[in-house]
Amino acid sequence: MYHTMYKEAIRPVWAEINLSNLDYNIKNIRAKIGDREMIGVIKADAYGHGSVQVAQVLRENGVKTFAIATLQEAITLREAGAKEDIIMLGLTPDMYADTIIAYDIIPVVCDSANAAAIDAAAKAAGKTVQGLIAIDTGMGRIGYLADEIENSVEDIKKIAALESFKIKGLFSHMSTADAYDKTFSHQQEEKYHRFYEALTAAGIEMEWRTLANSASIMELPTVHFDACRPGIILYGCYPSDEVDPAQLSIKPVMSVKANIIHLKDVPAGFSVGYGRRYISEKPSKIATIALGYADGYPRPYSQYAKVIVNGVMAPIAGNICMDQCMIDVTDVPDVKVGDEVIVMGSDGKNTILADDIAKATGTINYEICCAFGQRLPKVYVK
Repeated sequence: MYHTMYKEAIRPVWAEINLSNLDYNIKNIRAKIGDREMIGVIKADAYGHGSVQVAQVLRENGVKTFAIATLQEAITLREAGAKEDIIMLGLTPDMYADTIIAYDIIPVVCDSANAAAIDAAAKAAGKTVQGLIAIDTGMGRIGYLADEIENSVEDIKKIAALESFKIKGLFSHMSTADAYDKTFSHQQEEKYHRFYEALTAAGIEMEWRTLANSASIMELPTVHFDACRPGIILYGCYPSDEVDPAQLSIKPVMSVKANIIHLKDVPAGFSVGYGRRYISEKPSKIATIALGYADGYPRPYSQYAKVIVNGVMAPIAGNICMDQCMIDVTDVPDVKVGDEVIVMGSDGKNTILADDIAKATGTINYEICCAFGQRLPKVYVK
């Protein structure tokens, strides 16, 4: 009745991660970027998919550099045996400089004092650290302001003079590459070039340049430079509905599934869930699954949500709870406790994408995948 092959999930609900689809996506991205280096972006536990397992598939495809967003994410990879270069995409406060050195992490810096603190930690450990210079070309997040070239170059000269901190290259991030209108993206590209040229003119070597994110990989080949940073496209989701999917064939990697844990027949006029948002109009059959908003199933999705049960699209009944939700399975034939429910994914006939949940709740597919990946047990399949 229950899926015994998934006993390792412990719970009757799980995120199913299709490693074959991940491999397919990596190979198609590789074909798109040609001989540029691929940086596998596996921050946020690989967008909820499991960083250690995703790293292994990237490794099998020859990827030698990963990117993360927190020091703990890097430590997790190192403790799992990762030997590849690991880039810390955010800034690292001085107090954590020792961690950067201890775990051989490539920091991103945009201040000579911060770089000096990391240099000191490297010197004390008898090591040399490589770091990336971040410039803000229009994201407004981190980096030297691209329009303040003179002051920025003077500060970067101080970094270049450090003994144990070696500049690996130049880093920036696109803010609207996933928009149909690429005007601002081209402006960012121009700012990146001007900054790079100013550094080169000042005698500061920048042998390694990276700017391209997922949308840029798909639609802006002029910014591929030395290394590209695929993120959401690794996991089979497009960056937005404004990019052209014909530019890259990818397959969703994550599905979310559950088993029915409870089933009951109820009379007309029966209310279900907090706030009594659902009241049956006729005698109905209500199923319960152990999935709620604490697992990443957004509560605002309640009024729109449908799931796939035995080949039928069935609506969620009432508000999604913290740890459970109910389904109106009145029209589902032969339904029984233990039947599989597809919350996100496909049965070959019906499909529910992360994009569908995101659009209904006013967010993006990135958030849906990340949220499902936090508490749900992961089951890896090929």
